[in-house]
Amino acid sequence: MPRIGGKKLRALLLEELPEDLHLGRDSFFDLLRENSLLVKPKRYRVKTTDSNHWLHKYPNLIKEFLPNRPHQLWVSDITYVETDQGFKYLFLITDAYSRKIIGWCLGDTLEARYAVKALSMALWQLPDEVADIIHHSDRGVQYCSEVYVKKLKKRGIKISMTENGDPLENAIAERINGILKTEWLYDLKLKNNVISKKEIARIIEIYNTLRPHSSLDMMKPEQAHRIEGELKKHWKNYYKKRPALEVEQ
Repeated sequence: MPRIGGKKLRALLLEELPEDLHLGRDSFFDLLRENSLLVKPKRYRVKTTDSNHWLHKYPNLIKEFLPNRPHQLWVSDITYVETDQGFKYLFLITDAYSRKIIGWCLGDTLEARYAVKALSMALWQLPDEVADIIHHSDRGVQYCSEVYVKKLKKRGIKISMTENGDPLENAIAERINGILKTEWLYDLKLKNNVISKKEIARIIEIYNTLRPHSSLDMMKPEQAHRIEGELKKHWKNYYKKRPALEVEQ
């Protein structure tokens, strides 16, 4: 996790270090800042959503909705991976409660068949007894396609979509994309499909099992996926005034 944020790094270190070596949060960020270890953001933009199509769109079912257990709300989105063979597209399905990535597929194009493969992976690990799931996405043509919608309805999953293109309407999926890109994908130099898929699988495994989340009471997604109930959040900005490029993730 070469670009993990300071709060998560401190949480991991506290698990390993004896108490006499523990630093408070402010002191820890001061130490990072003094040693030029704060993460500088990298931002690129590749369009992955085409909502200008004639296929049926669905209303937003999750306004002010807060899940309190796994497999209650799934969120889907697409991001990109740069390789020596051009851009590839990473289709993701994340459990909104645990932040665990439960389905993914790396595609050569933005075709719906790759979204369907990610959905198939998510459905494969879903316990038979689980019901009342909401699947939320943007209004991209992939998620409105006949084969994708049919697969959701066959399992009895309710379909929810953003209504006006605002990223905040799919904030959790956007956040997971941002984590993968800023902490891993932007720095990858991938050569071909075989290497890319292996590396993406490795990154998702690390994300799911080793990276703590501020929104999960500093648990890892795999841990949170095994429980239910309200999770304590640790969202606070410990930054002092500094150059604009230095931010904590």
